[in-house]
Amino acid sequence: MSASPNPYPQVRLLAPRLPQHPAIFRRALQADARLAPGSVVDLVDDGGRFLARGFWNGHARIGLRVLTRDAHESIDSVWIGARVKAAMALRAWLGLDEAAGALRLIHAEGDGLPGLVVDRYADLLVIEYFAAGMWKLRGAIEAALLAQYPAATLYHFAETHVQKQESFDCRPAPIPAPRWIREHDLEFQVQPGIRHKTGFFVDQREHRARLGAWATGRMLDLCCNSGGFALNAARAGCTQVIGVDLDAEVLQLARSNAERNALQAEFVAADVFAYLEQALAAGQRWDTVVLDPAKLTRDAARLPQALRTYVAMNALAMRALAPGGLLLSCSCTGLVDEAAFLEALRRAAALVGRDLQILHVGGAGADHPWRVAAPEGRYLKTVFARVG
Repeated sequence: MSASPNPYPQVRLLAPRLPQHPAIFRRALQADARLAPGSVVDLVDDGGRFLARGFWNGHARIGLRVLTRDAHESIDSVWIGARVKAAMALRAWLGLDEAAGALRLIHAEGDGLPGLVVDRYADLLVIEYFAAGMWKLRGAIEAALLAQYPAATLYHFAETHVQKQESFDCRPAPIPAPRWIREHDLEFQVQPGIRHKTGFFVDQREHRARLGAWATGRMLDLCCNSGGFALNAARAGCTQVIGVDLDAEVLQLARSNAERNALQAEFVAADVFAYLEQALAAGQRWDTVVLDPAKLTRDAARLPQALRTYVAMNALAMRALAPGGLLLSCSCTGLVDEAAFLEALRRAAALVGRDLQILHVGGAGADHPWRVAAPEGRYLKTVFARVG
């Protein structure tokens, strides 16, 4: 790596030792109050000894995002290019670089680029910024991506709450035209900019295939988004397929996807709790139920409430299943680990007097690597179970 022409500003670690986790809370750090959010700084101990280099943000709960523990690495366009190239090489080694449809190219800490996510949809690369420091390096990031995909169209965004927390202003880019991608011989329309991650839930790729292999009879897809699970079930020959989501806009995508693939599925705009309660009152039951809600919380203080919500919605979903039916229950709340989610399912089953036979527990695909020191990177939990 290139040598740094000038020393970086220093931030002192107040804790006795450097955490393994790449995110360090602001309360554990001491810094000059004039340092701008997103500044590259050196983390040092009480004696001034170098510990790490990363993004500083005195306005955020996470005060430092560690980028390197090597004092000889400068955080510049060369460094960005090397990290991006390494992420692409990993996908190539995994045999994913020529995936026919959607692919996660960069998965934040998992690829050594905290605060950055990049998904590819055909010729469109969607870049999501989570950190002020990454936003400041956007020119180098986009140049590095174009070096790997010269014909690509780039689209970037950052969620409003992230910009507020991290103190940066991500100017809105024009929303790109939708792309059609192909997954498991089905075609899906991807439309970034409509409040659903980067435009498609790439992380459920393997689980959509498994659901298609196991789904039978009447199928209900709760929080169905653009119909990924529903259409895999319809293609598998389920006798009736219903998708439910509160977002009427995304349901238009689901209907377009069904038409494109010449598949029969009904999509209903409704609150999941209200829909299930009415269906149960009418005596309806299904043979296959998918429950894939959006993230319930980002705040650790609200974790108990999130777990209660998982129990309540899964209890309703289990009641809606015929005996011996298949349940696919998912959680993308990073603060909820696998053990806590399985415990929520156990409590839900006990609440309604049903028995769960676990068939498979999974997470996101290999294009979503995560670090053992940052387990919340393994945010997705998917549980296939037979409900007795």
